[in-house]
Amino acid sequence: QVQLVESGGGLVQAGGSLRLSCAASGRTFSSYAMGWFRQAPGKEREFVATISWNGRSTWYAGSVKGRFTISRDNTRNTVYLQMNNLKPEDTAIYYCAARSDPNYSDNENRYDYWGQGTQVTVSS
Repeated sequence: QVQLVESGGGLVQAGGSLRLSCAASGRTFSSYAMGWFRQAPGKEREFVATISWNGRSTWYAGSVKGRFTISRDNTRNTVYLQMNNLKPEDTAIYYCAARSDPNYSDNENRYDYWGQGTQVTVSS
């Protein structure tokens, strides 16, 4: 069993930056691929970024590529999402997810554990 707790959300102006963190419990964190997803009001949850178990492989949604960076620290059981040049359309609840597989995935149905989410609001 893995428990995930996100933090770092908040209110920021357009063009600003935030760094989200996701702390995971459990001794097997380093064997899990991780992902970030988001859900805006009135919309379905969508993929944002994902990272392989060792951090060597990453993949991004086209809408965030070049602005967001996913990383992980397996010694701290934590995955991060650095978000730069934020836009109002990035406003959403951001969720961290873990899958019991070392390979990354942009498919939310392949994730086994989810955090409660953290709100990110970008004002124009």
